[in-house]
Amino acid sequence: MAEARLAPEEMWSGKIFSHGWQQPGQGTVTVTEKATGESLGEVGVASAFDVASAAAAARQAQAAWADLPGPARGDIIRNFSRLVLEHADEIAEQIVRETGSIGPKGQWEVHMTAREALEAAHLGSAPVGVMAASAEPGRRSYARRVPIGVVGIITPWNSPFLLGTRAIAPALAAGNAVLLKPDPQTPICGGVMFARLLEEAGLPAGLFHVLPGGIPTGEAVVNEPGVDMVSFTGSTRAGRLIGAAAGGMLKRVSLELGGNNPYIVLPGVDIDAAASAGAWGSFFHQGQICLTTGRHLVHESIVEEYTEALVQHASQLVVGDPYRNEVHLGPIVNARQAQNVDRVVAETVQQGATIQVGGQRDGLYYNPTVLTGVTPGMPAFDEEIFGPIAPITTFGTDEDAIALANRTSYGLAAAVVGPDLARAQRIADRLHTGIVHINDQPVLHEVYGPIGGVGVSGNGYNHSTLTNADQFSEWQWVTVRDDIASYPF
Repeated sequence: MAEARLAPEEMWSGKIFSHGWQQPGQGTVTVTEKATGESLGEVGVASAFDVASAAAAARQAQAAWADLPGPARGDIIRNFSRLVLEHADEIAEQIVRETGSIGPKGQWEVHMTAREALEAAHLGSAPVGVMAASAEPGRRSYARRVPIGVVGIITPWNSPFLLGTRAIAPALAAGNAVLLKPDPQTPICGGVMFARLLEEAGLPAGLFHVLPGGIPTGEAVVNEPGVDMVSFTGSTRAGRLIGAAAGGMLKRVSLELGGNNPYIVLPGVDIDAAASAGAWGSFFHQGQICLTTGRHLVHESIVEEYTEALVQHASQLVVGDPYRNEVHLGPIVNARQAQNVDRVVAETVQQGATIQVGGQRDGLYYNPTVLTGVTPGMPAFDEEIFGPIAPITTFGTDEDAIALANRTSYGLAAAVVGPDLARAQRIADRLHTGIVHINDQPVLHEVYGPIGGVGVSGNGYNHSTLTNADQFSEWQWVTVRDDIASYPF
């Protein structure tokens, strides 16, 4: 007998999730398998009225949720984590088909999501305040964490299940209600799955809403007066607009945006190990990750050896349909993005760079590409490409490497590899990024270390066990006296 599916299409087809599965106010959108274009179903598109209604329902449900003992809230998030693992294969399959990722990436995303939720559940059991000092005799002073209220979460398409959970789980555990606006390219694994899992986990009705849609739906979430905070992961261009709108309404806004991440390769390094890590950093998930290695900065004394090794790694990678075949790279998410990768490569070559391997596109499939002779001012150096491109730039001194690495308005992640740890640390200490790794590449994700950027890569609200409480709660100062204080008038 076939195992019952977590999210059968007949349950959610053409609908949004807001106090159960409802008809949308703005029609539907077809969800496609990225490798083939095959329809995976239709989801509803939420209107501004849908968003306002969801915010009102969330506000009403949130008060009782915040009053629930924190450990009880944490238990529901732990149930969610357990259910994620129980349905791992179904969720991972959906991730592969909707995002174009390879199978191991889908499974990794599912298991990392379960860990994110498990750690977030601890917020329900964590201390909620501290006793503070007071200069006034008889006044007891303390500060406590209180929920923000209703949190609007807008997620991207590249890792929608993981990047949704890292905000949804701590927001709920801290006592908030959530409105989720998933990207319309991945609204099943990035939206429908959450609704079903949280329902099964025992989350009370009205606390969680899934409102798929494009820019108009996102604008409605940001501008809705009933939404107290907006958490956004996505492009810098969209983040600027969201930050401006939310700031004008004096809402808290968390922005984790794009990156153009340097990978600095020092002399004396194990060339093959460095090239392997560099290939992973640039080509994993077709380079469609904000943490992707965007620029390989290689010391001039080893650049020929490193290039040869990186080309060899790139040449061995298989590109194709990740759902039906064993491949290393799947498709670019859509034609517009594939065309943009083409443009970046073509313009960079026109300005003097050389293609060492790759540079060919077949529809949405793009071969892993290594470019040499890349210098500042070329698109492959200056832009976030979001494709499987590895631009190589040479440097002569450590000062040159630092200057090249920091020659960008982005500041998300960086990495330095080399045998001299003291030298690598000196370089790392001067990199203007929110994340830096020594003897590794930039595409790392753990729930324990703060993930966020500086510059145009974000506004400093980081995701991690260290920072989630600060992000999804507010401090409230409380004083208590046995009797009313006396004043001169």
